[in-house]
Amino acid sequence: MAKAPPEEESSASKETMDNRSISTVVIITTMRTEALPLVNKFQLKEDLNPVFPMGVPWVRYCGTYKDLNINIIWPGKDTILGVDSVGTISASLVTYASILALQPDLIINAGTAGGFKCFDMYSTLMFSCFQAKGASIADIFLASDVAFHDRRIPIPVFDLYGVGLRQAFPTPNLVKTLNVKVGKLSTGDSLDTSPKDEASIVSNDATIKDMEGAAVAYVADLLKVPAIFVKAITDIVDGDKPTGVEFLQNLLAVTAALDQAVTEVVDFINGRCLSEL
Repeated sequence: MAKAPPEEESSASKETMDNRSISTVVIITTMRTEALPLVNKFQLKEDLNPVFPMGVPWVRYCGTYKDLNINIIWPGKDTILGVDSVGTISASLVTYASILALQPDLIINAGTAGGFKCFDMYSTLMFSCFQAKGASIADIFLASDVAFHDRRIPIPVFDLYGVGLRQAFPTPNLVKTLNVKVGKLSTGDSLDTSPKDEASIVSNDATIKDMEGAAVAYVADLLKVPAIFVKAITDIVDGDKPTGVEFLQNLLAVTAALDQAVTEVVDFINGRCLSEL
């Protein structure tokens, strides 16, 4: 019997995967404040025999919720400064290690993000305010696309590599059922935004910004694992308050909204296959 061409085998393999019930889910968070409410909600336990390399601060909470094997991964505290290990480096490392160790059917990157009430802040760049991009504190977004806004490499083709545009796994039924907002996510390693970052965010046509999503997307795409991105708005980037102040002011309340949204996402996923999302 003739062997199918590689592209046909790949297509058939993907179709089989998409029609298989989702069994194992990895939820990547960044801050302990984001992780613990979900740990409690799903009644998970900390893994005392970690699957990760010795010495890393990464924490895995795991257990069964309904028909799903749930793993919540938190990068832990920086071993020198004792703060949450935020940013793209930690996110890339824990995503890579989690995929290798746990072989998930789906990755959910759940966390907080900055939003835009409009694009008036970019009026000097000839961009007008689009109300469709409007975000409010505690709004929940599912990202449709993710990209970086602080990897500027002004050389042909390398510039596209720097932006690193990736599509999230499409979830039209999930979006319709949960009735959440959908927008493009832009990622950078700084909480604030420089003028060059702002120009890149506009170029990315982003509605929300964070410090991890595009890194998770890169690794997930590299290892061929579907990924979705659930983000709750803690601060308005083009608002009147300093980003850091507004973020800390709203973090606990917004985490409650994130907790509820992720629970609804997981409930929707339970018993379904990827093609039904």
